[in-house]
Amino acid sequence: MLFVLLLILSLAASYILPWWTIAIMAFVASLLMANRAAQAFWSGFAALFLAWMVLSLFKSMPNEHQLAERVAQLFGLPHWTLLLLITCVIGGLVGGLSALSGYYIKQVVMPSTVKQ
Repeated sequence: MLFVLLLILSLAASYILPWWTIAIMAFVASLLMANRAAQAFWSGFAALFLAWMVLSLFKSMPNEHQLAERVAQLFGLPHWTLLLLITCVIGGLVGGLSALSGYYIKQVVMPSTVKQ
């Protein structure tokens, strides 16, 4: 459930809000819904990895990945898909670590509600 919530929130908010708001959303969602540390991290990582993948492809397809290819060349990467993968991993780490932080804050503040 946490994965689906984060995926929907991050896809919807990406058109209106700055990129870093996904960290706040993952933190709050995990604070309210996460039951285990592994669940919090992997839900945040997977949801934001997938959201950034969808959004990157959605914005890159209309120009046939020309801009992505040029940016990949600028960074010395052999192909634009490697740039896409690196971008998605960064987004996933931001989501996963902020969701994990939310879980740990929940564990400190309300230890009786957290399952061990």
